[in-house]
Amino acid sequence: MDTTTQHNDAAPPLTVTGPAHRRAIRGATRPGDRIFLGLSRGSGILLLVIMAAIAVFLTYRATLAIGKDHGNFLTTFEWNTGILPPQFGIAVLAFGTFVSSIVAMALAVPVAVGIALFLTHYAPRRLSGPIAYVIDLLAAVPSIVYGLWGALVLVPHLNGLYSWLDKYFGWTGILSWQGGAPRSLLTVGILLAVMILPIITNVSREVFRQVPRMHEEAALALGATRWEVIRVSVLPFGRSGVISASMLGLGRALGETMAVATVLSPTFDIKASLLDPGGGTFAQNIASKFNEATEFGQDALIASGLVLFVITLLVNGAARMIINRRKEYSGANA
Repeated sequence: MDTTTQHNDAAPPLTVTGPAHRRAIRGATRPGDRIFLGLSRGSGILLLVIMAAIAVFLTYRATLAIGKDHGNFLTTFEWNTGILPPQFGIAVLAFGTFVSSIVAMALAVPVAVGIALFLTHYAPRRLSGPIAYVIDLLAAVPSIVYGLWGALVLVPHLNGLYSWLDKYFGWTGILSWQGGAPRSLLTVGILLAVMILPIITNVSREVFRQVPRMHEEAALALGATRWEVIRVSVLPFGRSGVISASMLGLGRALGETMAVATVLSPTFDIKASLLDPGGGTFAQNIASKFNEATEFGQDALIASGLVLFVITLLVNGAARMIINRRKEYSGANA
């Protein structure tokens, strides 16, 4: 019998697929696998239950406060919960939270992506390791330490920057400065940028490290420079990861409390210039007023916390939509 006959007579490999095969696998699952499946599934369900419980609690307490508010909760420019009738609103808090977070993202994201690219594609290993270690340490620094640094070091040294901005860009109105201590939303944005920089850098660095080596070598073989390799191979692949990292940083910027409360001089008015002292954020207002508030005042603060909770969910949902729309172009499925 020749080899051809032997090959033709050999039985083909048995491959069974379909629902019956999957049911058989599930039926033959070991006890340890069943326990792990139950624990992982229960953890996911528990997370949803906790989120739902938080939402119900915030909504209930917020309803009690908003029902007695004699101002417009969304547009009122004051926070007076101890007077009769009470009047309070989140207009100033929403403005301050959004502005300080946007400033922080505008400053932190480009720097963080640049650091991540430097560590993964430019710096030698002897240098990238220590720098990455220092960045990891920055992510572990408590927020109150950042707040003390901001109040004792950052604020006293911003007068020169504020004077320069007022001199060359004061005509815009947004960057005009009338003097005084630089405890403004711009200062808060700078401090928040320093705080979220390690998070965005670390996640972006890990994403850039996952770029397939074949993509980079193919670009180099076609004569691309190092920057062209980064532009056509690295950045498209890591775009969704950078967006995720940015949303993590934005989440911390939106909810940062102690650092903002230490640096900002809160007032319930909206200034046209980012350099003028004043303003407020949701988290800072809750932290500074909660201990001294009455039960009704605490309900009002919880109502503002509900708004921050919803904003965070919307931001995360928008980030997920962006990632899902762009993941086919990121190279992650290559």
